[in-house]
Amino acid sequence: MSVPKNGSALDRLRGLAREVAKFGAVGGIGVLVNLGVFNLIRHTTDLQVVRASVIATVVAIATNYLGFRYFAYRDRAHQTGRTRELTLFALFSAIGLVIENGVLYTATYGLGWDGPLASNFFKFAGIGIATVFRFWSYRSWVFKALPAAAPASLVVEQRDGQGASRAPEPANN
Repeated sequence: MSVPKNGSALDRLRGLAREVAKFGAVGGIGVLVNLGVFNLIRHTTDLQVVRASVIATVVAIATNYLGFRYFAYRDRAHQTGRTRELTLFALFSAIGLVIENGVLYTATYGLGWDGPLASNFFKFAGIGIATVFRFWSYRSWVFKALPAAAPASLVVEQRDGQGASRAPEPANN
């Protein structure tokens, strides 16, 4: 959601709240995909915890891109081009992947907490920490807000050459 730069503080807060809600809706689906794929892999294969988590995170990242581009940030123009947008999204998503799975790695191999409950807890905690980074980076770099549009009346006045300082022409009776 584009947040007007010159709107009132209340308008900016409402715009941010809408953006957070949409980001949260997409992110919530991504968390379900991430945890679902993670647990499916963990219970059906012999992959190590962090490898299963990385695969699940990549699947969730792909799901999230579709949700962000076509739902949460659909009103934001592709001013940087699709290739640049995808590159930045992949870069910041990869950093989020490292943050998310770094928490799980530390708990599993550093602290020895590798049971199913502990793995899910630290996977979820890593997702939460990485989400803060992703929200900031996606809205700041990937899906930038469009500049606020000038009021239509001002645009028409400037185009027609009518300024506010010009006196109105007398009416012919």
